[in-house]
Amino acid sequence: MSSTLTSIPNLKTDTFKKIVADTHLTNGTTVSIIVPCYNEVDNINPFITAIKNCDLPYNWEIIFVDDNSPDGTTEVVRHCAALDPRIRGIRRLHRKGLASAVIEGVLSSSASLAVVMDGDLQHDEACIKPMMHEICENGYDLAVASRMVAGGTNQGLKNNWRRALSLVGCFVTKLLLPVPLKDPMSGFFAFKRDLFEEAAPRMTGSGFKILLDFIFTSKPTLKIKEVPMVFRPRLHGESKLDLKVSLKLIIFLVRSRMIKQNII
Repeated sequence: MSSTLTSIPNLKTDTFKKIVADTHLTNGTTVSIIVPCYNEVDNINPFITAIKNCDLPYNWEIIFVDDNSPDGTTEVVRHCAALDPRIRGIRRLHRKGLASAVIEGVLSSSASLAVVMDGDLQHDEACIKPMMHEICENGYDLAVASRMVAGGTNQGLKNNWRRALSLVGCFVTKLLLPVPLKDPMSGFFAFKRDLFEEAAPRMTGSGFKILLDFIFTSKPTLKIKEVPMVFRPRLHGESKLDLKVSLKLIIFLVRSRMIKQNII
């Protein structure tokens, strides 16, 4: 027990003490990093290297959830997993979609905390530490890496069209969201895994914005904190954001809001 405690600093909150205690019941893993993938073969090794270079003060694992990519993503993940037991992979057959991939990844974890982030290297892994701090030290349930707070930026979006889609999506989402959140379109966030698991049976599991699905299906007492993120340019692969995805998002938001208000 002492070796685990000394590797995690500032054990001053009841939340953090519980997380450390739970670590001994989950094979030593405190944080599971869930990475939904599709055709990200060139990003797997750089992603793992980036996480290792973070020097996270927690025992972590990475769970890649791949929707049977034809480019060999799963094969690269398996090779990396053979070299490092902290790397895991889930290959999904006959199922597609970011939201459902994240749900499967989280439900496969036994860690106390989980982080969801894209595998395209646009999310700044340096945000993991401050998000963990907000949960473990300041008592928040959910921490969101935000482009819309001081110190954050969305300049990594490919062009003005994608920036416009993102801004419009944020504007519409904030009108319908039951809680204040400046960057509801973020795909990079950390949370207490048990709260996600409690909400999972009510989630739709469709679309790309799993953060919204989590918030809409969680209890109104969910405590949320945003931390600044610099959204980086994509180096490999193609973005999945387009007008069709945005329209599906609006339909999801309207329907979720109506369900929340018991209209349907």
